[in-house]
Amino acid sequence: MITVKCKINVNLKKPAKKKPESVDEPPVKRRGKVPRISRLMALAIRMDEMLRRGEAQDTIELAELGKVSQPRLTQILSLSLLAPEIQEALLYLPREMTGRSKIHERNLRPITKQLCWVKQRRMWSELIRSVNPTANDI
Repeated sequence: MITVKCKINVNLKKPAKKKPESVDEPPVKRRGKVPRISRLMALAIRMDEMLRRGEAQDTIELAELGKVSQPRLTQILSLSLLAPEIQEALLYLPREMTGRSKIHERNLRPITKQLCWVKQRRMWSELIRSVNPTANDI
């Protein structure tokens, strides 16, 4: 009688299913990256919702969840105090192909301190003109 010894590797995990590519729709290729200020604006909206719904008790808890300091979280949350048109403009900024963004959260801090939306819009227009002189306002 002959005995054969060999090692066999057995993988019990199911193979990952590949999504079938649709014949009708070509794959979407997105170039560039979403501007940081757009991501921060979305984050501010989400965190504001969490506070309103009671998912987080206070900014301290949110800061711990986000792994940032409470002052930094307050800076991010202040973006939710901007006029709705400014928030929308920030969310829909074009993707960045090269280099750094021209609009930073730091540039928006004076605007967020202004409670009057009319004044905020005026300050926003000035900021946009200083960043891109050929750009149209909101």
